[in-house]
Amino acid sequence: MSENPQETFLAESRELLQDMEDALLQLENSPDDPDLINAMFRAAHTIKGTSGVFSYDDVEAFTHVVENVLENIRGGHLEIDSDLIALMLECNDHIGQLVELAVNEEAVGESLKLIDTMLLERLRDYLEEEPVEQETKEIATQTGQVETIDDSRSVETDNWHISLRFDKDVLKNGMDPLSFLRYLGRLGELVHVTTLCDSMPSLREMDAEENYLGFEVVFSSTASKADIEQVFEFVREDCELIILPPKANIAIFADLIRSLPEDEMRIGDILVKSGALTQRELEDAINYQQNQVVSGSNTTMLGDVLVEKKVVHKEVVDAALNKQTSVKEKKGISSTGRWLRVDSEKLDTLINLVGELVIAEAGTHLRARDLDDEPLQESLSLMNRLVEEIRDSALRLRMVQIGETFNRFQRVVRDVSKELNKDIRLDISGAETELDKTVVEKIADPLMHLVRNAMDHGIESASERQNTDKSIQGILHLNSYHDSGSIVIEVSDDGKGLNRDAIYNKAIEKGLIVEGAVLSDKEIYRLIFEPGFSTAAQITNLSGRGVGMDVVKKNIQALRGTVDVDSVAGQGTTVSIRLPLTLAIIDGFLVRVGESSYVVPLDMVMECIELTDIERQQTNSEGYINLRGEVLPFLRMREVFEESAAESHEREAIVVVQYGGQKAGFVVDELLGEFQTVIKPLGKIFSQLKGISGATILGSGDVAVILDVPNLVQRTIMKSGGQQVVHNTSAEQTVLH
Repeated sequence: MSENPQETFLAESRELLQDMEDALLQLENSPDDPDLINAMFRAAHTIKGTSGVFSYDDVEAFTHVVENVLENIRGGHLEIDSDLIALMLECNDHIGQLVELAVNEEAVGESLKLIDTMLLERLRDYLEEEPVEQETKEIATQTGQVETIDDSRSVETDNWHISLRFDKDVLKNGMDPLSFLRYLGRLGELVHVTTLCDSMPSLREMDAEENYLGFEVVFSSTASKADIEQVFEFVREDCELIILPPKANIAIFADLIRSLPEDEMRIGDILVKSGALTQRELEDAINYQQNQVVSGSNTTMLGDVLVEKKVVHKEVVDAALNKQTSVKEKKGISSTGRWLRVDSEKLDTLINLVGELVIAEAGTHLRARDLDDEPLQESLSLMNRLVEEIRDSALRLRMVQIGETFNRFQRVVRDVSKELNKDIRLDISGAETELDKTVVEKIADPLMHLVRNAMDHGIESASERQNTDKSIQGILHLNSYHDSGSIVIEVSDDGKGLNRDAIYNKAIEKGLIVEGAVLSDKEIYRLIFEPGFSTAAQITNLSGRGVGMDVVKKNIQALRGTVDVDSVAGQGTTVSIRLPLTLAIIDGFLVRVGESSYVVPLDMVMECIELTDIERQQTNSEGYINLRGEVLPFLRMREVFEESAAESHEREAIVVVQYGGQKAGFVVDELLGEFQTVIKPLGKIFSQLKGISGATILGSGDVAVILDVPNLVQRTIMKSGGQQVVHNTSAEQTVLH
């Protein structure tokens, strides 16, 4: 966990705002779901309360108004519609900006202040107050005589005792204290109201716009403490409110506490769950404790704070303490919980250290083999197994579900569809698929472009879809799954599909292919990833300038991945991204070509075949062999990497690999076996090398190259099909003959 509490607040606020956004997007389809509404309210309430602790006034003030609107929704006073959801989404983004500025100690700029003012004006349209028509004397008439009492705030009857002290500025803030007392009367009977005038100044000093009165209310009701507190929610920031339950409720609360599930909870949570304490009272008590810490004074236990402030009876606090102790003794666990927030940099450092451990272990194993010491080799075999377990456990720490990334596009699809005036629904599947967090972070931008492009160019307008007997609502589908040691991410739409002829003609026009070239559909579709390529009839704010798809491809290739596209005219398009599960450590298969060592990712290796003399003669003249009745194209690695022949190895072998449903063979000189591979990225000077995705360090200290299997498989397939790729480096174009 970060040692800086402000950074922790920033991280938690981002999570809460994301939860709030997800709930808002789901409310469009389920506007009456109370769980979603409560989730939004809790998120706003938590951010507001915590920002108050740090004195982030701008955040607290704005979020307070948002919270009030959410409370109106929660109370059933507001109906949720698309306009309100759109407003709350804008407020969500605004809160995020305010939090970022506050934590970074940056001032709010004029443009942001203007946005703040405009949003507040729109929010207050949902917070209109009812006119006040009754006077104080009417309440006094309803409740009996008005008299003064002492301020002991003790409860010795079977009625609730409510103590109210309104701030001086409550009237200036547009709130009438008497309206809250009238509303309280709807929940029960106002047995006795005592008006406190001890703060009243002399007539000369009195300001007609300020409030000087307080109230002590004896209240008879079957309502819960939370319901009573809810009456004063709008004025909660402008008053001191203490609610003490009847004496008869003490036994009831104690019984409720004892009957709670045997779950480990903090004392405050126990009291809230039993109804003896409200969430607001708990937060006020916690804030009081935090202020004690800041001031350097001795911190009072939470239970003592609640009793001292006369919020909860001591007997009820004692019952909660007994419940907490009982649960801890039964479960034998601490109250720290199961989760721990860890700085991602510390996690990356751990992965790097594990990688170095793997390299060191490989070197030790080689030296033990040279010594021919059998007991030492057995000991190292055990260490090797443990290192593998440590490696796998460390890598699992960085594995996250891709669903969180997918869910962020709910907001994108909603906003873009409205901008384009299209009805588009986002479907998600495979959200539970896990991959390295580093890959997740770097794939977000390419996915964003693909999603926007599909919505802009792929899915038709409502009128176009009606003319082709399609549903008015277009569907965008995000899917992910594991395949052959990789993760596949698909972005699909049910739109009009790619125009094969338009792409072909545009490619000729731009000089990407020669006129008359015979290409398959997939080869033509891949041309959309060429720099500057676009067939859009007009430029929009989203796409059409021919920039982006080539960047998508480069970003994916930088992750050692590939991107492919498939389309059916009138039915839609699917872009498939294939990525490695991790960028750190993999299981590899070590081979030798000439005097150099190469690593093939083990997950892509299907089998290894030793070539016979006849097959070796065949490989010298043709680009494929017969593998049990199946045509297997191959590449000779010695020729690809211009290695000299290995004189000591007269026999050769083929490593059969599979990637993206396609098989190919790599002809090598020697098979060296499985090898734990710590991936080391190559420098920029090697960025243009084809067929290589990285390097690793062997136990001997030598460097081995990691093969870029997707690139080599594609090269093998093209070579066996009789096609040759010629790169025109001066024009930076690719010409297919």
